Amino acid sequence: MLLIFTDLLAPLVVGYLLHCKDLVGDGFVNKAIRFNVVGVFTVLSLLSFWVMPISPELVWMPFFGTLFVLLPGLLGHLTFARKYHNPLDRGAYVISAMLSNIGTLGGVCAFILYREEGFAYSQMIGICQNVLLVLVCFPLAQHFYSLHCLRRGGNRPVMHRGGHWRNLRDMFLSWNQVCLLGMLAGFLLNIGKVPRPEFFGDIFSWLVHISAWISLMPVGFLIDFHRARVYYSRTWDLVFLRFAIVPAIIWYASRLVFTDPVLVNTLFVCAMAPTAINAVVTTRLYKLNVDFAVASFILTTGIFLLVLFPALFFLLR
Repeated sequence: MLLIFTDLLAPLVVGYLLHCKDLVGDGFVNKAIRFNVVGVFTVLSLLSFWVMPISPELVWMPFFGTLFVLLPGLLGHLTFARKYHNPLDRGAYVISAMLSNIGTLGGVCAFILYREEGFAYSQMIGICQNVLLVLVCFPLAQHFYSLHCLRRGGNRPVMHRGGHWRNLRDMFLSWNQVCLLGMLAGFLLNIGKVPRPEFFGDIFSWLVHISAWISLMPVGFLIDFHRARVYYSRTWDLVFLRFAIVPAIIWYASRLVFTDPVLVNTLFVCAMAPTAINAVVTTRLYKLNVDFAVASFILTTGIFLLVLFPALFFLLR
């Protein structure tokens, strides 16, 4: 239980204090994020996939990874988001519903519960979300911004075709994707029956703690409580969607397909993951309502860390 405070809450607090005291700049934060994604996550992916149980059931994981993104987005768009007539607000709502903090927060929580096995399962879901971020969420955010421009009497913003393909190439073929090579290497070692040395287990544990700090400190650095407080009261239905409706559906569907209780429980934990910082990044990139996304991130993350995950810790172990 101490890990909830030392690995999840503490780095958020430290990052926020660093921002308030102006002790580090954006450059330092960006370098920390890049080091974590390129270096630490690659090693963690290799070590976790090396010992992950391989079974035919895993062919269903891309389907569930897609469901994690499209299901809350579709439900939110058809129900709660209808009350927002401004496309910028509605777009921020849908994006905040679609993107959850599976890769970082979900991975650490899965590791706390189920060690390397849980971490590997969470990363498989996280990779699917990263792909859909580019293929679905970015174009959808662009669509809502285009609606806003049309309503104001302007022209629909158009991106040059060459620039569009160049941006897609940079998103998929960059150092940020190098952890996929770690997954592939670990998977090949796994199916090749190569035994993993025991001391790698200790290295993995330490790297998870280090990765949690490097991942969550920048998140705390980016939080702006003052601007987001106006939208807290508007995000409670999103809390209900993320923490009740979607987990219930994922829980029922996963029990129909999977027999491994660790995999089912890991999917359930990931289904309850709060709004991701990528939702904030996406709304800022496409000029939607950033403050709504920040409010969703703060509120859902606080509820998850202080209430839901401690309860899940005792229920699922």
